[in-house]
Amino acid sequence: MKLKSKMQKNLKTLNLLIFLICGCFSYMANAQEDPQVLPEESEFKPAITKYWLNTYGNIRISKRMFWVAQTHFRFEETEDTPFVGQLGQIYNRHAIGYIVSKKFDVALGGVVRFNFNTDPDSDGKTMVPEWRIWQQYRFAMPVSRLMFYHRIRIENRWSKGFEEGDDYIYRTRWRYMFRVKIPVNRPKLEPKAFYIGPEAEVIMQSGKEVVDSPLEDLRLHTSFGYILTPRLTVAAGIMYNFGQNLDNGGIYKQGWTIRTHLYFSPDFRKVRNKLPSIHTED
Repeated sequence: MKLKSKMQKNLKTLNLLIFLICGCFSYMANAQEDPQVLPEESEFKPAITKYWLNTYGNIRISKRMFWVAQTHFRFEETEDTPFVGQLGQIYNRHAIGYIVSKKFDVALGGVVRFNFNTDPDSDGKTMVPEWRIWQQYRFAMPVSRLMFYHRIRIENRWSKGFEEGDDYIYRTRWRYMFRVKIPVNRPKLEPKAFYIGPEAEVIMQSGKEVVDSPLEDLRLHTSFGYILTPRLTVAAGIMYNFGQNLDNGGIYKQGWTIRTHLYFSPDFRKVRNKLPSIHTED
């Protein structure tokens, strides 16, 4: 009797969850009263060229905790100058990370991004801030000479446009990245080693404003890097990306981006207090 009662209770709970999920999808589908008309065929906007200068810091503050400090400067083309014609965004991403094991860590923090108006025909504001809360889960998998990485990142995002009267809208970003680091001139990833780092990341989005555009971005990036010291690495590469326009899911934006990276991971603790780790340096 107890087992039967427990099963009935579980079925009621499951039915309630199904009802709530269906209600949420129904609400999202009808959230936009005047949706954009989808084109008969998918339309790709002309590719925009960009340049990103990225710094990534992982600063050890205790045996298992570290401070994530990242700053990104993102430029994009103008009519006369490709790639670096104007400043598009400045990122400040910070978090506190925790090393669960040598192959797994987590992080939780916040982001403030300054978005600059790059539309020459716009009379709106020149800059608006964007706010995020983010959490991250990273897995490292050594296989022979290679290193495989899986990264899951979830972001709560508040953004708005540049026109007067624009309000902040909320979206959740669901990000998954797969990355490989392949040493070139050394048997493993170590100082004085060059490496190739292909990666792919898919960024999905959800929220009341997301009606027919769940694919925000798909990024395909390959970089060539050099490990200067155990605490300092430099890299550069090129990325192709495309994703749906928020206002109309039938229209896709795309771009080519040159990316340069600086990875640094200072550690001022005494040697006897260090916890070996194979992947928190990048």
